[in-house]
Amino acid sequence: MSKPAPKGPRTAPTTRKPATSRAAAGPARSSAPARPATGRARTTASARPTAEATRASSTTRTSPSARPTSRPTSRPTSRPGPRSASGAPAGARPRPDAAKPAPRKASAPRPSGAPPRSPQAGQDRLQKILAAAGIASRRACEEIILDGRVQVNGRTVTELGTRADPRRDEITVDLQPIEREAPIYILMNKPKGYVTTVKDDQGRPTVMALLKGVPGRLYPVGRLDFNSEGLLLMTNDGALAQVLMGPEHEIPKVYLVKVHRNPRPELLKEFQEGFLLSGRRLKPCHIEIAEKGDNPWLKVTLTEGKNQQIRRMFAAVGHPVSKLRRVQFGPLSDPLLKPGAWRFLNPQEIAAIKSL
Repeated sequence: MSKPAPKGPRTAPTTRKPATSRAAAGPARSSAPARPATGRARTTASARPTAEATRASSTTRTSPSARPTSRPTSRPTSRPGPRSASGAPAGARPRPDAAKPAPRKASAPRPSGAPPRSPQAGQDRLQKILAAAGIASRRACEEIILDGRVQVNGRTVTELGTRADPRRDEITVDLQPIEREAPIYILMNKPKGYVTTVKDDQGRPTVMALLKGVPGRLYPVGRLDFNSEGLLLMTNDGALAQVLMGPEHEIPKVYLVKVHRNPRPELLKEFQEGFLLSGRRLKPCHIEIAEKGDNPWLKVTLTEGKNQQIRRMFAAVGHPVSKLRRVQFGPLSDPLLKPGAWRFLNPQEIAAIKSL
């Protein structure tokens, strides 16, 4: 007795093509409706979406950091591109509720063709006016202003850079009106025992005592030690004095120096290459022997003027200076000018020092 056939759908016919042939042919499009799967295959296919949905649902409930399976339709799903300076994506329409930056206040435009702002015509810096009037050098005039000794139209001025017009404004120093003096240039041969300042707090004689019968207020350009002698320029031209004393101009000054004992050639070479004094490198100087002997005379040319530079240099190496005389200041020299004497510069000498 044969067994009854199991209930359910009929199985696929045996003439069905193998799966490999269909895979090789590729997925062909057909207008015919797909045949439903039968038997075990249908049950598995229908159960798979349910398992995937269950797994996705459980993942969404247990993992708070998981992304939702769907995105709001109001937000773009494409990858964010470059953003503009305001923070919005490039090319995106601005949202009406976006915060707008506050507009910058534009400065008032200058009329076209208007000249640049500049001091009034005829005005100049106060320290330059005082130096031109022969009060002192420009640097010393700055100190006079800072000390509150200068008045402009009755008002005390203590700020550097203040401008005034010497032809219209009343300018006084220590309540004494200034006057623009004619420039004076004097070459003096300073002797020993004089200080190269206008006044001395210790009561020592100054080089001003050697100038008698000279109108105007003069002051020395540069310094010479109390025990040194030689050429010294005296003037009331503050602008020129500022140039001649500025270290950036490197005005050459020539000295005759008498030292104890003959220094070694290696030492003189070290001076010429730049001597290290008190932890600071000096500028190179030129040295040659002017007169031989047990205590020789040396000719030293400097382009800087540190305080007692030559005396300190030779004292540091065991050759103290016994005599020091300056014989040339820039283009100025006069071997016939005796110590304590002075004379006015000629036009050629004035033109030479102004060309430096």
